[in-house]
Amino acid sequence: MGGKSNKRVLMVEDTLSVARMTEAFLSQAGFDVDHAESGAAGLAALERSLPDAVLLDVRLPDMSGLDILAHIRRQELPVVVVVATAYGSIGMAVEAMQAGADDFLVKPFNADRLKVTLANALERQTLKAQVQELKDDFGRATFHGFIGASLAMQSVYRIIQAAGPTQATVFITGESGTGKELAAEALHKQSRRANGPFVAINCGAIPHGLMESEIFGHVKGAFTGAVSSRDGAARRAEGGTLFLDEICEMEPQLQTKLLRFLQTGTYMRVGGEQVEKADVRIVCATNRDPLREVEEGNFREDLYYRLHVIPLHLPPLREREGDVVEIARTLLRIDAAREGKGFEGFTAEAEDLLLRYPWPGNVRQLQNVILNAVVLNDGKLMAAEMLPPPVNANGSLPGQVNRATPPRSAAPAPAVPAEAADDAAGGTGAGIKPLWQVEKETIETAIAACDGNIPRAAAALGISASTIYRKKSAWDADAEPAEDLDGPAARTASG
Repeated sequence: MGGKSNKRVLMVEDTLSVARMTEAFLSQAGFDVDHAESGAAGLAALERSLPDAVLLDVRLPDMSGLDILAHIRRQELPVVVVVATAYGSIGMAVEAMQAGADDFLVKPFNADRLKVTLANALERQTLKAQVQELKDDFGRATFHGFIGASLAMQSVYRIIQAAGPTQATVFITGESGTGKELAAEALHKQSRRANGPFVAINCGAIPHGLMESEIFGHVKGAFTGAVSSRDGAARRAEGGTLFLDEICEMEPQLQTKLLRFLQTGTYMRVGGEQVEKADVRIVCATNRDPLREVEEGNFREDLYYRLHVIPLHLPPLREREGDVVEIARTLLRIDAAREGKGFEGFTAEAEDLLLRYPWPGNVRQLQNVILNAVVLNDGKLMAAEMLPPPVNANGSLPGQVNRATPPRSAAPAPAVPAEAADDAAGGTGAGIKPLWQVEKETIETAIAACDGNIPRAAAALGISASTIYRKKSAWDADAEPAEDLDGPAARTASG
Protein backbone atom coordinates (compact mmCIF):
# COMPACT_ATOMS: atom_id res chain seq x y z
CA MET A 1 0.00 0.00 0.00
CA GLY A 2 1.51 3.26 -1.06
CA GLY A 3 1.06 6.41 0.96
CA LYS A 4 -1.39 7.04 3.79
CA SER A 5 -4.48 4.84 3.70
CA ASN A 6 -6.49 6.85 6.25
CA LYS A 7 -7.87 3.51 7.43
CA ARG A 8 -8.05 2.96 11.18
CA VAL A 9 -7.52 -0.46 12.75
CA LEU A 10 -8.49 -1.49 16.28
CA MET A 11 -6.10 -4.25 17.43
CA VAL A 12 -7.38 -6.35 20.35
CA GLU A 13 -4.30 -8.27 21.54
CA ASP A 14 -3.16 -9.12 25.08
CA THR A 15 0.44 -10.16 24.31
CA LEU A 16 2.43 -6.93 24.35
CA SER A 17 5.32 -8.14 22.17
CA VAL A 18 2.92 -9.36 19.46
CA ALA A 19 0.98 -6.11 19.71
CA ARG A 20 4.10 -3.93 19.21
CA MET A 21 5.26 -5.97 16.24
CA THR A 22 1.81 -5.91 14.61
CA GLU A 23 1.44 -2.18 15.22
CA ALA A 24 4.79 -1.61 13.50
CA PHE A 25 3.67 -3.68 10.49
CA LEU A 26 0.36 -1.78 10.21
CA SER A 27 1.94 1.65 10.59
CA GLN A 28 4.43 0.89 7.81
CA ALA A 29 1.47 -0.15 5.62
CA GLY A 30 -0.21 3.23 6.20
CA PHE A 31 -2.82 2.32 8.85
CA ASP A 32 -3.63 4.25 12.01
CA VAL A 33 -3.67 1.80 14.93
CA ASP A 34 -5.52 1.75 18.27
CA HIS A 35 -4.53 -1.00 20.74
CA ALA A 36 -6.78 -2.67 23.32
CA GLU A 37 -5.17 -5.20 25.72
CA SER A 38 -8.40 -6.98 26.73
CA GLY A 39 -11.85 -7.84 25.48
CA ALA A 40 -13.49 -5.26 27.74
CA ALA A 41 -11.09 -2.56 26.49
CA GLY A 42 -11.87 -3.57 22.92
CA LEU A 43 -15.63 -3.28 23.48
CA ALA A 44 -15.14 0.11 25.12
CA ALA A 45 -13.05 1.30 22.15
CA LEU A 46 -15.85 0.22 19.77
CA GLU A 47 -18.32 2.25 21.82
CA ARG A 48 -16.16 5.37 21.57
CA SER A 49 -15.70 5.31 17.80
CA LEU A 50 -15.91 2.80 14.99
CA PRO A 51 -12.68 1.79 13.22
CA ASP A 52 -12.54 0.57 9.64
CA ALA A 53 -11.25 -2.85 10.75
CA VAL A 54 -10.76 -4.91 13.90
CA LEU A 55 -7.77 -7.24 14.20
CA LEU A 56 -9.04 -9.61 16.88
CA ASP A 57 -7.11 -12.16 18.91
CA VAL A 58 -9.36 -15.11 19.71
CA ARG A 59 -7.79 -15.97 23.09
CA LEU A 60 -8.08 -12.99 25.46
CA PRO A 61 -7.60 -12.94 29.25
CA ASP A 62 -11.18 -11.86 30.11
CA MET A 63 -13.29 -13.31 27.28
CA SER A 64 -13.19 -15.05 23.94
CA GLY A 65 -12.59 -12.94 20.87
CA LEU A 66 -15.60 -14.74 19.37
CA ASP A 67 -17.78 -12.92 21.94
CA ILE A 68 -16.55 -9.59 20.58
CA LEU A 69 -17.17 -10.82 17.03
CA ALA A 70 -20.73 -11.84 18.02
CA HIS A 71 -21.30 -8.37 19.51
CA ILE A 72 -20.09 -6.66 16.32
CA ARG A 73 -22.35 -8.75 14.07
CA ARG A 74 -25.34 -8.54 16.43
CA GLN A 75 -25.09 -4.73 16.44
CA GLU A 76 -24.51 -4.77 12.65
CA LEU A 77 -21.47 -2.55 13.03
CA PRO A 78 -19.98 -1.72 9.60
CA VAL A 79 -16.43 -2.87 10.36
CA VAL A 80 -14.15 -5.52 8.89
CA VAL A 81 -13.15 -8.24 11.37
CA VAL A 82 -9.97 -10.31 10.91
CA VAL A 83 -9.35 -12.88 13.63
CA ALA A 84 -5.88 -14.06 14.66
CA THR A 85 -5.39 -17.60 15.97
CA ALA A 86 -2.32 -19.57 17.07
CA TYR A 87 -0.83 -22.24 14.84
CA GLY A 88 -2.75 -25.49 15.29
CA SER A 89 -6.07 -23.71 16.02
CA ILE A 90 -7.46 -23.82 12.49
CA GLY A 91 -10.70 -25.22 13.88
CA MET A 92 -11.11 -21.98 15.84
CA ALA A 93 -10.51 -19.97 12.66
CA VAL A 94 -13.22 -21.93 10.83
CA GLU A 95 -15.61 -21.30 13.71
CA ALA A 96 -14.81 -17.59 13.55
CA MET A 97 -15.48 -17.45 9.81
CA GLN A 98 -18.83 -19.17 10.32
CA ALA A 99 -19.64 -16.59 13.01
CA GLY A 100 -19.10 -13.74 10.57
CA ALA A 101 -15.38 -12.95 10.48
CA ASP A 102 -14.19 -11.51 7.16
CA ASP A 103 -10.85 -13.36 7.21
CA PHE A 104 -8.30 -14.91 9.56
CA LEU A 105 -4.57 -14.96 10.22
CA VAL A 106 -2.51 -17.77 11.74
CA LYS A 107 0.18 -16.67 14.22
CA PRO A 108 2.99 -16.05 13.67
CA PHE A 109 2.39 -13.99 10.52
CA ASN A 110 4.69 -11.65 8.59
CA ALA A 111 4.11 -8.06 7.47
CA ASP A 112 3.14 -8.93 3.89
CA ARG A 113 0.57 -11.50 4.97
CA LEU A 114 -0.97 -9.04 7.42
CA LYS A 115 -1.09 -6.22 4.85
CA VAL A 116 -2.62 -8.35 2.08
CA THR A 117 -5.23 -9.94 4.36
CA LEU A 118 -6.43 -6.60 5.75
CA ALA A 119 -6.35 -4.87 2.36
CA ASN A 120 -8.38 -7.63 0.71
CA ALA A 121 -10.96 -7.69 3.51
CA LEU A 122 -11.39 -3.91 3.35
CA GLU A 123 -11.73 -3.99 -0.44
CA ARG A 124 -14.44 -6.67 -0.23
CA GLN A 125 -16.33 -4.54 2.28
CA THR A 126 -16.12 -1.54 -0.08
CA LEU A 127 -17.47 -3.61 -2.96
CA LYS A 128 -20.33 -4.91 -0.79
CA ALA A 129 -21.24 -1.35 0.14
CA GLN A 130 -21.22 -0.28 -3.51
CA VAL A 131 -23.41 -3.23 -4.53
CA GLN A 132 -25.85 -2.43 -1.74
CA GLU A 133 -25.95 1.21 -2.81
CA LEU A 134 -26.76 0.14 -6.37
CA LYS A 135 -29.50 -2.14 -5.06
CA ASP A 136 -30.92 0.73 -3.04
CA ASP A 137 -30.82 3.03 -6.07
CA PHE A 138 -32.14 0.63 -8.70
CA GLY A 139 -34.08 -2.03 -6.82
CA ARG A 140 -36.64 0.00 -4.88
CA ALA A 141 -40.20 -1.28 -5.24
CA THR A 142 -41.67 1.54 -3.12
CA PHE A 143 -40.64 5.13 -2.45
CA HIS A 144 -42.56 7.75 -0.44
CA GLY A 145 -45.96 6.38 -1.48
CA PHE A 146 -44.96 5.40 -5.01
CA ILE A 147 -45.24 1.72 -5.94
CA GLY A 148 -43.18 0.25 -8.78
CA ALA A 149 -39.75 -1.18 -9.49
CA SER A 150 -39.60 -0.34 -13.21
CA LEU A 151 -36.50 1.38 -14.58
CA ALA A 152 -38.60 4.43 -15.45
CA MET A 153 -39.57 4.86 -11.79
CA GLN A 154 -36.06 4.16 -10.49
CA SER A 155 -34.98 7.27 -12.39
CA VAL A 156 -37.80 9.26 -10.77
CA TYR A 157 -36.79 8.06 -7.31
CA ARG A 158 -33.15 9.02 -7.87
CA ILE A 159 -34.03 12.55 -9.01
CA ILE A 160 -36.32 13.07 -6.00
CA GLN A 161 -33.64 11.74 -3.66
CA ALA A 162 -30.97 14.01 -5.16
CA ALA A 163 -33.12 17.14 -5.54
CA GLY A 164 -35.06 16.83 -2.29
CA PRO A 165 -32.41 18.18 0.11
CA THR A 166 -31.64 21.18 -2.12
CA GLN A 167 -33.40 24.54 -2.33
CA ALA A 168 -33.81 24.28 -6.11
CA THR A 169 -37.21 24.69 -7.72
CA VAL A 170 -38.52 21.46 -9.26
CA PHE A 171 -40.80 21.48 -12.33
CA ILE A 172 -42.85 18.26 -12.53
CA THR A 173 -44.48 17.21 -15.81
CA GLY A 174 -46.63 14.23 -16.68
CA GLU A 175 -50.06 13.16 -17.79
CA SER A 176 -53.04 13.48 -15.45
CA GLY A 177 -53.12 10.73 -12.87
CA THR A 178 -49.39 9.95 -12.88
CA GLY A 179 -48.85 11.16 -9.30
CA LYS A 180 -47.47 14.69 -9.61
CA GLU A 181 -48.69 15.79 -6.17
CA LEU A 182 -47.29 12.58 -4.68
CA ALA A 183 -43.91 13.46 -6.23
CA ALA A 184 -44.12 16.96 -4.76
CA GLU A 185 -44.85 15.51 -1.31
CA ALA A 186 -41.90 13.12 -1.71
CA LEU A 187 -39.62 16.08 -2.53
CA HIS A 188 -40.87 17.81 0.60
CA LYS A 189 -40.24 14.72 2.77
CA GLN A 190 -36.72 14.41 1.36
CA SER A 191 -35.96 18.07 2.00
CA ARG A 192 -34.53 19.90 4.99
CA ARG A 193 -37.98 21.50 5.25
CA ALA A 194 -39.69 18.18 6.00
CA ASN A 195 -40.81 19.38 9.43
CA GLY A 196 -42.43 22.46 7.88
CA PRO A 197 -45.84 22.64 6.16
CA PHE A 198 -46.64 21.29 2.71
CA VAL A 199 -49.28 23.46 1.03
CA ALA A 200 -50.78 22.49 -2.34
CA ILE A 201 -52.72 24.80 -4.64
CA ASN A 202 -54.39 23.63 -7.86
CA CYS A 203 -54.19 26.59 -10.22
CA GLY A 204 -56.77 25.04 -12.55
CA ALA A 205 -59.42 24.43 -9.89
CA ILE A 206 -59.67 27.98 -8.50
CA PRO A 207 -61.40 30.83 -10.39
CA HIS A 208 -58.89 33.32 -11.83
CA GLY A 209 -60.38 36.15 -9.81
CA LEU A 210 -59.62 34.37 -6.55
CA MET A 211 -56.25 32.84 -7.46
CA GLU A 212 -54.10 35.77 -6.30
CA SER A 213 -55.86 35.80 -2.95
CA GLU A 214 -55.37 32.05 -2.59
CA ILE A 215 -51.61 32.39 -3.07
CA PHE A 216 -50.84 35.72 -1.42
CA GLY A 217 -53.86 36.33 0.82
CA HIS A 218 -55.97 39.49 1.15
CA VAL A 219 -56.82 42.22 3.62
CA LYS A 220 -60.27 42.97 4.99
CA GLY A 221 -62.43 44.80 2.46
CA ALA A 222 -60.16 44.04 -0.51
CA PHE A 223 -63.16 42.80 -2.50
CA THR A 224 -66.79 41.91 -2.02
CA GLY A 225 -67.00 39.14 0.56
CA ALA A 226 -63.60 39.85 2.13
CA VAL A 227 -65.06 40.36 5.60
CA SER A 228 -61.71 39.68 7.28
CA SER A 229 -58.03 39.45 6.41
CA ARG A 230 -56.78 36.04 5.31
CA ASP A 231 -53.36 34.44 4.95
CA GLY A 232 -52.53 33.02 1.54
CA ALA A 233 -50.71 29.80 0.68
CA ALA A 234 -47.35 31.61 0.66
CA ARG A 235 -47.77 32.57 4.32
CA ARG A 236 -49.20 29.18 5.33
CA ALA A 237 -46.22 27.41 3.70
CA GLU A 238 -43.66 29.48 5.64
CA GLY A 239 -40.59 27.33 6.28
CA GLY A 240 -41.96 24.53 4.11
CA THR A 241 -42.97 23.78 0.52
CA LEU A 242 -45.55 25.47 -1.71
CA PHE A 243 -46.79 23.19 -4.48
CA LEU A 244 -48.42 24.93 -7.46
CA ASP A 245 -50.22 22.26 -9.47
CA GLU A 246 -51.34 22.91 -13.06
CA ILE A 247 -49.13 26.01 -13.14
CA CYS A 248 -49.81 26.59 -16.83
CA GLU A 249 -53.44 27.47 -15.97
CA MET A 250 -52.29 30.62 -14.15
CA GLU A 251 -53.35 33.89 -15.77
CA PRO A 252 -50.57 36.17 -17.16
CA GLN A 253 -51.05 38.99 -14.64
CA LEU A 254 -50.57 36.62 -11.72
CA GLN A 255 -47.58 35.02 -13.46
CA THR A 256 -45.83 38.39 -13.23
CA LYS A 257 -46.47 38.62 -9.48
CA LEU A 258 -45.33 35.04 -8.97
CA LEU A 259 -42.08 35.80 -10.83
CA ARG A 260 -41.43 38.75 -8.51
CA PHE A 261 -42.12 36.57 -5.48
CA LEU A 262 -39.64 33.95 -6.75
CA GLN A 263 -36.96 36.59 -7.35
CA THR A 264 -37.34 38.58 -4.12
CA GLY A 265 -39.24 36.37 -1.68
CA THR A 266 -41.63 39.29 -1.13
CA TYR A 267 -45.30 39.86 -1.99
CA MET A 268 -48.32 42.00 -1.15
CA ARG A 269 -51.74 40.77 -0.16
CA VAL A 270 -54.66 41.66 -2.38
CA GLY A 271 -55.80 45.12 -1.29
CA GLY A 272 -52.78 45.53 0.96
CA GLU A 273 -49.99 48.10 0.92
CA GLN A 274 -47.43 46.40 3.14
CA VAL A 275 -44.66 44.28 1.61
CA GLU A 276 -44.39 40.86 3.28
CA LYS A 277 -41.75 38.16 3.09
CA ALA A 278 -42.12 34.38 2.99
CA ASP A 279 -39.46 31.68 3.09
CA VAL A 280 -40.87 28.85 0.98
CA ARG A 281 -39.60 26.36 -1.55
CA ILE A 282 -41.59 26.25 -4.79
CA VAL A 283 -42.46 23.00 -6.56
CA CYS A 284 -44.75 23.22 -9.57
CA ALA A 285 -46.40 20.81 -11.99
CA THR A 286 -48.40 20.66 -15.22
CA ASN A 287 -49.95 18.04 -17.47
CA ARG A 288 -49.28 20.24 -20.50
CA ASP A 289 -46.12 20.78 -22.54
CA PRO A 290 -44.75 23.91 -20.81
CA LEU A 291 -42.46 24.88 -23.70
CA ARG A 292 -45.37 24.80 -26.12
CA GLU A 293 -47.33 26.99 -23.71
CA VAL A 294 -44.40 29.44 -23.79
CA GLU A 295 -44.26 29.36 -27.61
CA GLU A 296 -48.01 30.01 -27.84
CA GLY A 297 -47.75 32.96 -25.47
CA ASN A 298 -49.75 31.39 -22.65
CA PHE A 299 -46.86 31.17 -20.19
CA ARG A 300 -44.14 33.72 -19.52
CA GLU A 301 -40.75 32.62 -20.81
CA ASP A 302 -38.83 34.23 -17.94
CA LEU A 303 -41.11 32.53 -15.40
CA TYR A 304 -40.63 29.19 -17.15
CA TYR A 305 -36.85 29.40 -16.91
CA ARG A 306 -37.08 30.59 -13.30
CA LEU A 307 -39.19 27.55 -12.39
CA HIS A 308 -37.58 24.98 -14.68
CA VAL A 309 -34.43 24.44 -12.59
CA ILE A 310 -34.76 20.70 -12.05
CA PRO A 311 -37.18 18.98 -14.46
CA LEU A 312 -38.91 15.81 -13.25
CA HIS A 313 -41.04 13.86 -15.72
CA LEU A 314 -43.42 11.19 -14.42
CA PRO A 315 -43.90 8.38 -16.96
CA PRO A 316 -47.43 7.24 -17.85
CA LEU A 317 -48.51 3.89 -16.42
CA ARG A 318 -48.33 2.20 -19.84
CA GLU A 319 -44.57 2.86 -19.94
CA ARG A 320 -43.87 1.43 -16.49
CA GLU A 321 -43.41 -2.21 -17.51
CA GLY A 322 -45.03 -4.50 -14.91
CA ASP A 323 -45.72 -1.83 -12.28
CA VAL A 324 -49.46 -1.92 -13.04
CA VAL A 325 -49.82 -5.38 -11.48
CA GLU A 326 -47.90 -4.46 -8.32
CA ILE A 327 -49.94 -1.28 -7.89
CA ALA A 328 -53.18 -3.20 -8.52
CA ARG A 329 -52.27 -5.85 -5.91
CA THR A 330 -51.58 -3.16 -3.31
CA LEU A 331 -54.80 -1.31 -4.10
CA LEU A 332 -56.75 -4.58 -3.95
CA ARG A 333 -55.46 -5.34 -0.46
CA ILE A 334 -56.24 -1.82 0.76
CA ASP A 335 -59.72 -1.63 -0.77
CA ALA A 336 -60.66 -5.17 0.28
CA ALA A 337 -59.71 -4.45 3.89
CA ARG A 338 -61.59 -1.15 3.89
CA GLU A 339 -64.73 -2.59 2.30
CA GLY A 340 -64.69 -5.82 4.32
CA LYS A 341 -64.17 -8.06 1.28
CA GLY A 342 -62.16 -11.28 1.07
CA PHE A 343 -60.00 -10.61 -1.98
CA GLU A 344 -56.38 -11.77 -1.66
CA GLY A 345 -55.18 -11.38 -5.24
CA PHE A 346 -55.97 -11.62 -8.96
CA THR A 347 -56.35 -14.57 -11.29
CA ALA A 348 -53.73 -14.88 -14.04
CA GLU A 349 -56.36 -13.83 -16.62
CA ALA A 350 -57.21 -10.68 -14.65
CA GLU A 351 -53.55 -9.69 -14.36
CA ASP A 352 -53.16 -10.31 -18.08
CA LEU A 353 -56.03 -7.88 -18.74
CA LEU A 354 -54.44 -5.28 -16.47
CA LEU A 355 -51.15 -5.58 -18.37
CA ARG A 356 -52.79 -5.31 -21.79
CA TYR A 357 -54.91 -2.25 -21.10
CA PRO A 358 -53.16 1.07 -22.02
CA TRP A 359 -54.47 3.04 -18.99
CA PRO A 360 -55.08 6.49 -20.50
CA GLY A 361 -56.10 7.73 -17.04
CA ASN A 362 -52.93 6.30 -15.45
CA VAL A 363 -52.80 5.39 -11.75
CA ARG A 364 -55.92 7.41 -10.91
CA GLN A 365 -57.93 5.34 -13.41
CA LEU A 366 -56.45 2.12 -12.01
CA GLN A 367 -57.53 3.17 -8.51
CA ASN A 368 -61.10 3.68 -9.69
CA VAL A 369 -61.16 0.36 -11.57
CA ILE A 370 -59.96 -1.66 -8.56
CA LEU A 371 -62.34 0.06 -6.14
CA ASN A 372 -65.26 -0.52 -8.55
CA ALA A 373 -64.43 -4.22 -8.83
CA VAL A 374 -64.01 -4.63 -5.06
CA VAL A 375 -67.29 -2.90 -4.20
CA LEU A 376 -69.39 -4.82 -6.76
CA ASN A 377 -67.86 -8.30 -6.28
CA ASP A 378 -66.53 -10.65 -3.63
CA GLY A 379 -64.37 -13.74 -3.46
CA LYS A 380 -60.81 -14.81 -2.79
CA LEU A 381 -59.40 -13.97 -6.23
CA MET A 382 -60.41 -11.08 -8.47
CA ALA A 383 -61.35 -12.68 -11.80
CA ALA A 384 -61.13 -11.07 -15.23
CA GLU A 385 -64.91 -10.87 -15.60
CA MET A 386 -65.11 -8.82 -12.39
CA LEU A 387 -63.07 -5.97 -13.89
CA PRO A 388 -65.32 -3.21 -15.23
CA PRO A 389 -65.33 -1.71 -18.75
CA PRO A 390 -63.34 -0.54 -20.55
CA VAL A 391 -60.64 -2.78 -19.03
CA ASN A 392 -62.88 -5.76 -19.72
CA ALA A 393 -65.49 -4.56 -22.19
CA ASN A 394 -68.20 -7.27 -22.07
CA GLY A 395 -65.62 -10.01 -22.03
CA SER A 396 -63.54 -8.55 -24.86
CA LEU A 397 -59.86 -7.88 -24.39
CA PRO A 398 -58.87 -4.20 -24.38
CA GLY A 399 -58.19 -3.07 -27.90
CA GLN A 400 -60.63 -5.56 -29.43
CA VAL A 401 -63.73 -4.44 -31.26
CA ASN A 402 -67.03 -5.57 -29.75
CA ARG A 403 -68.67 -6.74 -32.93
CA ALA A 404 -72.11 -7.00 -31.38
CA THR A 405 -72.09 -3.30 -30.47
CA PRO A 406 -69.83 -1.31 -32.79
CA PRO A 407 -68.83 2.19 -31.66
CA ARG A 408 -71.36 4.87 -32.65
CA SER A 409 -68.64 7.11 -33.97
CA ALA A 410 -67.26 4.45 -36.28
CA ALA A 411 -67.64 5.51 -39.89
CA PRO A 412 -68.34 2.96 -42.64
CA ALA A 413 -65.13 1.50 -43.98
CA PRO A 414 -64.27 2.83 -47.42
CA ALA A 415 -64.32 0.38 -50.31
CA VAL A 416 -60.91 -1.06 -51.09
CA PRO A 417 -60.05 -2.07 -54.63
CA ALA A 418 -59.41 -5.78 -55.09
CA GLU A 419 -55.85 -5.09 -56.22
CA ALA A 420 -55.13 -3.09 -53.07
CA ALA A 421 -56.67 -5.81 -50.93
CA ASP A 422 -54.47 -8.41 -52.56
CA ASP A 423 -51.41 -6.25 -52.01
CA ALA A 424 -52.33 -5.70 -48.36
CA ALA A 425 -52.83 -9.40 -47.78
CA GLY A 426 -49.86 -10.83 -49.57
CA GLY A 427 -47.61 -7.98 -50.64
CA THR A 428 -46.98 -6.50 -54.06
CA GLY A 429 -45.76 -8.20 -57.14
CA ALA A 430 -42.28 -6.92 -56.27
CA GLY A 431 -42.34 -8.98 -53.06
CA ILE A 432 -42.68 -5.97 -50.76
CA LYS A 433 -44.91 -6.52 -47.74
CA PRO A 434 -46.72 -3.78 -45.82
CA LEU A 435 -44.79 -2.55 -42.79
CA TRP A 436 -47.45 -3.69 -40.33
CA GLN A 437 -47.31 -7.23 -41.72
CA VAL A 438 -43.51 -7.40 -41.44
CA GLU A 439 -43.78 -6.17 -37.85
CA LYS A 440 -46.48 -8.73 -37.06
CA GLU A 441 -44.46 -11.62 -38.48
CA THR A 442 -41.32 -10.50 -36.61
CA ILE A 443 -43.15 -10.35 -33.29
CA GLU A 444 -44.89 -13.70 -33.83
CA THR A 445 -41.56 -15.31 -34.76
CA ALA A 446 -39.99 -13.94 -31.57
CA ILE A 447 -42.87 -15.24 -29.44
CA ALA A 448 -42.58 -18.69 -31.01
CA ALA A 449 -38.81 -18.71 -30.47
CA CYS A 450 -39.39 -17.91 -26.79
CA ASP A 451 -41.93 -20.77 -26.40
CA GLY A 452 -44.84 -18.37 -26.12
CA ASN A 453 -43.25 -16.30 -23.34
CA ILE A 454 -44.22 -12.74 -24.29
CA PRO A 455 -42.03 -10.91 -21.72
CA ARG A 456 -38.97 -12.83 -22.98
CA ALA A 457 -39.89 -12.09 -26.57
CA ALA A 458 -40.33 -8.41 -25.74
CA ALA A 459 -36.92 -8.30 -24.07
CA ALA A 460 -35.32 -9.93 -27.12
CA LEU A 461 -36.96 -7.38 -29.42
CA GLY A 462 -36.09 -4.43 -27.18
CA ILE A 463 -39.71 -3.38 -26.57
CA SER A 464 -42.06 -3.64 -23.60
CA ALA A 465 -44.36 -6.63 -23.08
CA SER A 466 -47.37 -4.28 -22.92
CA THR A 467 -46.57 -3.14 -26.49
CA ILE A 468 -46.81 -6.73 -27.75
CA TYR A 469 -50.06 -7.29 -25.83
CA ARG A 470 -51.63 -4.20 -27.40
CA LYS A 471 -50.54 -5.19 -30.89
CA LYS A 472 -51.82 -8.76 -30.47
CA SER A 473 -55.18 -7.42 -29.30
CA ALA A 474 -55.43 -5.26 -32.40
CA TRP A 475 -54.43 -8.14 -34.69
CA ASP A 476 -56.85 -10.55 -33.01
CA ALA A 477 -59.63 -8.08 -33.69
CA ASP A 478 -58.61 -7.91 -37.40
CA ALA A 479 -57.87 -4.21 -36.98
CA GLU A 480 -55.54 -4.06 -39.97
CA PRO A 481 -54.00 -0.66 -40.77
CA ALA A 482 -55.04 1.36 -43.75
CA GLU A 483 -52.58 2.21 -46.51
CA ASP A 484 -51.87 5.62 -44.96
CA LEU A 485 -49.07 4.91 -42.49
CA ASP A 486 -49.90 8.11 -40.61
CA GLY A 487 -53.56 7.18 -40.16
CA PRO A 488 -55.27 5.92 -37.00
CA ALA A 489 -55.04 2.27 -38.02
CA ALA A 490 -51.32 2.54 -38.56
CA ARG A 491 -50.88 4.07 -35.13
CA THR A 492 -52.87 1.23 -33.57
CA ALA A 493 -50.70 -1.38 -35.18
CA SER A 494 -47.43 0.36 -34.33
CA GLY A 495 -48.30 1.10 -30.68
